This record gives sequence, C-alpha cells and structure tokens, in this order.
Amino acid sequence: MIQQVENPIIEIHDLSVSYEKKPVLWDVDLTLPAGKLIGIIGPNGAGKSTLLKAVMGLLPLSSGYINILDKPLKEVRDKISYVPQRESVDWDFPTSVYDVVMMGRYGQLGLLKRPKKSDKEIVMDSLSKVGMEGFKDRQISQLSGGQQQRVFLARALAQQADIYFMDEPFAGVDAATEKAIVELLRQMSKEKKTVIVVHHDLQSVARYFDWIILLNMRLVASGPIEEAFTPELLQETYGGKLTLLTEISDLIQKNRFPNRE
Repeated sequence: MIQQVENPIIEIHDLSVSYEKKPVLWDVDLTLPAGKLIGIIGPNGAGKSTLLKAVMGLLPLSSGYINILDKPLKEVRDKISYVPQRESVDWDFPTSVYDVVMMGRYGQLGLLKRPKKSDKEIVMDSLSKVGMEGFKDRQISQLSGGQQQRVFLARALAQQADIYFMDEPFAGVDAATEKAIVELLRQMSKEKKTVIVVHHDLQSVARYFDWIILLNMRLVASGPIEEAFTPELLQETYGGKLTLLTEISDLIQKNRFPNRE
C-alpha cells in the first residue's frame, strides 16, 4: 500500500543506497504530503536513518533522485532542519545551551555576521518552547539525556525551517520529555510544518503520527495511519521479529486508535 500524493513536499524516485557495495535501501519510491507528522518505522537495520540521511544529502545515492518542494536539495537546504540521533553528538564539547541553539541561526547569519536582536529573540523563544530557557548558560555536558534532546529540538526550531527530519528524538528520554516533544511536534504540524520522525515504539505510532512509512530495506507501505498501519503490513515489514504484533493487531482491529488531542 503506497499512496502517491499530489503536489508532494518530498518526492523520492528509485532511491537506492549502499554501504561498501552492500545495499541498505533498495528502489524506494514515494511521495509525502506537506504539513503532516510522518513516522518511519521498521526493524533494526531496515535503513530508516539511512533514508533520512540520503534525503538530507548526507549520503551518496547508488541510484535515484530526490526533490524537495519540487526542487533539488541544494536549492532548498535553508528550508530543512535535521535532528540527528543524540548518540552521534559529542556532548563533551565545551559550549553552552544558548550557543548550541544559536547554531540554528547560522544558515541565516552567514559565518561572519553577528547575531541581531531578532536572532537572539528567536533563540530564547525556541528555548522557551522546549522548557529550557532557564538552562541557557549551562554547559551541554551538564544536562541529562532528555534535556540534551530538548536543546537539540530548540536548535532545530531556531532554524525556522519548513521541513524537519528527526532521527529517534524519543530515544533515551524520560516520559515527561517524550510528552513535551510530542506536544511540540503536534503544534509544528498545526503550523503547517512537515515533521518526519524515525520511530521505534510501535505502541505509540497510532497516537503520534498522521502518516506512516513502513520500511525494511525496501518500501513496504506509505500512507495515512488508518490505511498503512495494519497487521498485514506490519507482518510484512517485521516478519518473525515482531513480538508486539498480537497486541498491535488487537488495537487496530478493534478500531481503538487513541484520539490525538
């Protein structure tokens, strides 16, 4: 089940990516709608993070092409923000929370320009949205995992992008931080931002996302949550690895998708 979208914000055609000649993604073809909260799910090694990095231009493509806002990536890079996995960052680097979030303004500033009053206001507003304004002078190494993730999100918000790619933003955070992040993502979606999230917790998929991509090296499904998040497609995606399949199936078959408030 792969639903094609008219006037897509992201268009991926025949995308293949290999590491050392070993295919990681194979022949991915999909279109994505604007202004949605989109989840990417699949087993470990399915290529979820690879898909994000390929779309962002961080990995070479073996084949295929990607258009964003109907243009090549290099023409719209300033409209895109990326939140990598927290584990991939050197959190011992000596810098403050405020300076990390100001990095989100560098694309607008250029390297040699000094931040204006408006940039400083955007930084403080971004910190406020994630509840971290009181930590602005703290060294990032002194923060908890959940606080570090909030700072990363604030940096992304400071970019004022149209499209946000987030690689497992809920990994290793406490329940309060996860709830705060979800509320923030929903608000961004209401503001017509497109948010694409690599996610691993199947039990929360139906509550969090409008649209879902099911991936296992190949694209299994892409579509609205009600149509693409089915027991049959989950089984095809995860095979025997899906220990939660019965529980998820019960939820879907009883039509008890929790309401997104």
